[in-house]
Order: sequence, then C-alpha cells, then structure tokens
Amino acid sequence: MGGDFGARVVMRRGALNLITDVPGLVVGNAEDAQVRTGVTVMLGDAPFTAGVHVMGGAPGTRETDLLAPDKTVEQVDALVLSGGSAFGLDAASGVADGLRAKGRGFAVGDIRVPIVPGAILFDLLNGGAKDWVDNPYKALGMQALGNAATRFEIGSFGAGTGATTATLKGGLGSASVVLPSGATVGALVAVNALGSATVGDGPQFWAAPFEMDDEFGGLGVAHSYPGAALPQTKLSQHANTTIGIVATDAALTQAQCTRLATAAHDGFARALVPSHTPMDGDLIFAASTGARAIADPIAETLLLGHAAATAMARAIARAIYAAKPAPGDVLPCWQAQFG
Repeated sequence: MGGDFGARVVMRRGALNLITDVPGLVVGNAEDAQVRTGVTVMLGDAPFTAGVHVMGGAPGTRETDLLAPDKTVEQVDALVLSGGSAFGLDAASGVADGLRAKGRGFAVGDIRVPIVPGAILFDLLNGGAKDWVDNPYKALGMQALGNAATRFEIGSFGAGTGATTATLKGGLGSASVVLPSGATVGALVAVNALGSATVGDGPQFWAAPFEMDDEFGGLGVAHSYPGAALPQTKLSQHANTTIGIVATDAALTQAQCTRLATAAHDGFARALVPSHTPMDGDLIFAASTGARAIADPIAETLLLGHAAATAMARAIARAIYAAKPAPGDVLPCWQAQFG
C-alpha cells in the first residue's frame, strides 16, 4: 500500500461471498423449527486471534471479557451466535464440549479448555414453542459444530432462524471482499434489529450503495428517504439485537482485532435504521487467522476496517433478502413482500 491514502482502492467480493472465503474458517448452522430459533458457530483450522466491540445497550454475552487487549488468552477456538436470549448462551457450552472431544482447547497441564465466546439475540416472542423443559441450546450448539463447513446457508438458518426486524423477517447473512493486497475480509451476521434494513415501505435496502453484483436484488437506492424522521421500530416488543463477526486472514493483534470490530459497526449504521439503540444488544466479534503479514500497519488496517464495515452492511441486506417464509411467521419476508 505504501501509505498512499489518496489512491482509489478497488475491491471485489470473494468466490463464495461468505465469511468462509477467509481461508481456514468454517461455519455451521443448526435450527429448531418448532422453537423458531437456531445457532451459528464459526471455527478455524487452528485457534485464531479475536476481539469484540459492543455498541448496543442490551447485550448478552459469554467470555467476552477475555477478548480485551490486556487479557492473557489472545486466541479462541470458536465464536458462537445464538437465538434464545440468555437461554441461548448455553449454545457455547455445546460447542465447547464438542471441541474438547476433538482435543481442541487452551492447554492447562494435561487438560484442554476450549475458549468459546458467544453472543445472543432475543427471539422469544416470534411465535415458536418456548415451553421447553430442557434448554435446547446446548444440543443446538453441538449440532452446529458438527455441521461446520466452508459452504453454509444464509437467510432463515442458524442464529437468524427466528430473527425479525421492524418491518420484515430477519435472518442470517454473510458477505466477503478481497483487497488488492490479496487479503480477504468476511462478515457474518444474525439480523434481529429494532429498526429496519429497508427504506420506508419500499424494497430498497439502506445498504444499497455498497451492493456488489446485485447480491441483494440490484434495486439501487431508494427514490426518497425519510430524513430526520424516526423510521418504524419494534420498540413495544423489546425483542431485538443484531450480532455479527468480521474475519480476515491479515495478521492482526488482539488490539487490532478490537479496532476492526469497532470499525465494522459502521456497517450496522449503514444498513439498519436505527441501530445501536438502548434496546439492541448490538455486538461484533473480529477474528484474524494471521495467515497474511501486514506490510504497512497504518494504511492496511485503515483499509481493513473500511472493508469490514462494507462487508457487514452487505451481509445485513443479504440476510433480509435471503429469508424464507415459514408457517406462523409474525412478519412477512422480503421475498414474499417484494420478490
């Protein structure tokens, strides 16, 4: 990059347009159609460096404190996104059990302790059967781990299964971008926002200016915008939160991963209106496999942050665009409304 901040940088999307375009990463989904919920897990061929940044007012998390740059453990074995509110935090336990059975985890003497941070969204008011006796999320977490692969479904799958937005059914989304240096940045997100991913009553997405290759319909920008008026929300339901992951093969420290996660929140603001509200638990993890060295830390981390925000905005729109209808839905999906 040579520190040339004025040069125009052309980016392209990855081959799969999924976070797994980052080499060495796989993603698994698991769903329970009766409960209307699910779990998504991302893991690597090896432990990866991770950071996190929370901007929502109502987060639900597991093991995020250890991702601070001053903490001892710098790498994790997996990251988990789950429905279920606080119940969904148990999904990470299932993932940890599965990883331990595979011999994965932080070595403490002859014991392996898998490090599995997680975050949850609230999908308890979406019409599904929530009268379980035994918490289903641990089993869903282990099932999602077993399903982990390079290719995975987006839309009404995994942690996005029971997600909603203010106006449309939510979902799981992913997108990727390849930088001129060859580094790849990917985003993965479960969209359950208080606000909306589309503008007004129309089909156009707030993220339209960042779309690549008609990946969410190619409709372009909206014909008019509401200006300073507050768009429709689902405030009365208190059933919110968008949670995501950005990942790269560029070699980043834990502090740089934290900065990458912070920059990626711009993608939430570009694609969801409003975002980062007191009733959302908006959170983004960032992960680095460390496969590609960085020659110019200032210029390249700046570009990585921009790429992460752009990929995240696109992933959010793709989640809504790919959602599919199911019996008993409380909101229409984008395809049924506009497709």
